[in-house]
Amino acid sequence: MKTLETLELTSAQLDALTEIGNIGAGHAATVLAQLLGERITITVPKVSIVPIARAHEIVGEIEAVVVGIYLRVYGDAPGSILYLFPRQSAMELVDIMVGRKVGTTSLLREYEQSALKEIGNILTGAFLYALANFTGLAMLPSVPAYAMDMAGAILGTVLLEMGTVSDYALAIETDFLTKHQESRGHFFLLPDPGTLDVLLNAIGVGPGCSK
Repeated sequence: MKTLETLELTSAQLDALTEIGNIGAGHAATVLAQLLGERITITVPKVSIVPIARAHEIVGEIEAVVVGIYLRVYGDAPGSILYLFPRQSAMELVDIMVGRKVGTTSLLREYEQSALKEIGNILTGAFLYALANFTGLAMLPSVPAYAMDMAGAILGTVLLEMGTVSDYALAIETDFLTKHQESRGHFFLLPDPGTLDVLLNAIGVGPGCSK
């Protein structure tokens, strides 16, 4: 029997995941605003499920240089998370976080990378927190890893590696707005086999739920 990981999500399932995405985005914005000391707005314009081989189509400009934060998720719903955001936005966020004039940072060295890992940890952690609250499942993140490269290169490394255990990725677009910038990031949840069904069943819109 086919699982939802081989099918299109229904509108009810997408609505449920979009709601969770927006809750996660709101939580991330609140925590980042406290950390950075200024107003942050994060919205979720679109949630979709895509074959891993076509995930680059969500990002668009695969030759654009981006920062990637990657981590594993353990517990009741194992998988991986990849968050991509533009290099220029990453440098401006570092400036805000460490109290520099925006536009100062031009290189992302070890110190700046550590700051971006913390920001990425907050963003990904907020989505996991929202998922865990909605589902009641235990979901524990690993220490995040950092990469900077062309979007296509990062996706090729991470997503194709994950393609050995998962055919699909849940993609959440995030619009990020501060007084200095507006940018779009891309959050990919890469479920291990069976995990997407576990999540949707826990939310109440999975194949094991009654109509």
